Amino acid sequence: MKRSVRIGLLTALAITGAAFLLYGIFTGQAIAVLQKAIRVCLECIGIG
Repeated sequence: MKRSVRIGLLTALAITGAAFLLYGIFTGQAIAVLQKAIRVCLECIGIG
C-alpha cells in the first residue's frame, strides 16, 4: 500500500473517531458510561 494512501486512510479514521467521540459527549453518553463504570467497579470490590 502506498504511503500516501495509508496516511489518508489513517487520517480519515482519526477524524471519524473524533467525530463519534464528540457526538457521544454532546448527547450525554459520557455520563451514562461513567455511571456504568462506577457501578461495575463498586460491584467488583463488593460494595455495590
